[in-house]
Amino acid sequence: MTIKRYMVEGQMPPVSHYCHSVRAGNLIWVSGVVGMRADGTIPDGTVEQFDIAMDALDACLRAAGGKPEHVVKVQLFLTDISERAAINPARIRYFGEHRPASTLVEVTALVDPRMKVEIECQAVVPDDK
Repeated sequence: MTIKRYMVEGQMPPVSHYCHSVRAGNLIWVSGVVGMRADGTIPDGTVEQFDIAMDALDACLRAAGGKPEHVVKVQLFLTDISERAAINPARIRYFGEHRPASTLVEVTALVDPRMKVEIECQAVVPDDK
């Protein structure tokens, strides 16, 4: 089985030694993405950060050949769990009827103290894709 690692143009450069996404056969893993724009700016609001992170997640997923309907598991980390309801509409828009398994946890901090959200996922692409 071939393993391909993707560094996705236009995305925030990794802050450590990892790539944006990895594909092995028909499995895809997307590294944690955050609400920081590629230019380094971070909006104050959780919803704005979540929207940026979801756009990054989508770009990294698609770079490896995946689509939202292929996501089987998503992990979401928030610095304030009470913001869950505010980000849910964007999750519903993105995944639609293709609901993945999900974990949502509150964390005390992310890699930058201004960050409020981080998302990662795993996907399975059908054999014919």
